[in-house]
Amino acid sequence: MNASTHPLSRPAPRNLPEPFGEHLRHWRQHRRLSQLDLAQEAAISTRHLSFVETGRSLPSREMVLRLSERLDIPLRERNTLLVAAGYAPMYRERPLGDPALAAARQAVELLLKSHEPYPALAIDRHWNLVAANRMVPQLMAGADAALLQAPVNVLRLSLHPLGIAGNIVNLAQWRGHLFERLRQQIAATADPALVDLLEELKAYPVPESAKGPPLEGEHAGVVVPFKFKTPAGILTFISTTTIFGSPVDVTLQELAMETFFPADDFTRQALQHLVPQA
Repeated sequence: MNASTHPLSRPAPRNLPEPFGEHLRHWRQHRRLSQLDLAQEAAISTRHLSFVETGRSLPSREMVLRLSERLDIPLRERNTLLVAAGYAPMYRERPLGDPALAAARQAVELLLKSHEPYPALAIDRHWNLVAANRMVPQLMAGADAALLQAPVNVLRLSLHPLGIAGNIVNLAQWRGHLFERLRQQIAATADPALVDLLEELKAYPVPESAKGPPLEGEHAGVVVPFKFKTPAGILTFISTTTIFGSPVDVTLQELAMETFFPADDFTRQALQHLVPQA
């Protein structure tokens, strides 16, 4: 047999990108919509939607955007759908350090600094630390140096046994709260990297001492206290999340800011004393 025709000598098939119809079907099923439901939402016929999903019809650019809007698809994935349909990406993605995002970067830095003496940090879509004010390092003290290497993943740092998990008084409660938030984010974005992160975090051991009943102060999952051991004593926080949404920029849509507020007078006074150290 000629070597050039031997089955083992043939070039491996290229990993071709998924067609638009496959992407659309994935998102429709992820949102748990039937073809009829989505067709009605997008004001098109079920027949036409079926043809688009099977590749028998090519959608217009406007149709791609309309379906993406109805399915509430993140901007990053809307770009993927546009490219799969044969169109140029519409939404820009730039690092936060890009000069074009200088105004947004200054706004983030201003918000973080103005939140002092309380901790605040900005994270990207995978919970990697983007920026923080001077109070955040106070909570990271004692963590293994490997977990503090950039990019610092704040979920891994919080729940890893070599991170700050040992200082979280209500670790089981806080862990459950973070898992629920991560599951909600996975439901919204279908990001496989977040699925992998959740599985990694779930495998971390939880000390028996941290498996007690929930602490007082949680109200139907809306407010979850965060109790943290420090040399100054046990500090108690509640946290909020701010989303920097933008209709035209992937980077800003995926940026979030976590701000921590003192839940009692002791924590408020202790943080005031930590400002000179910071």
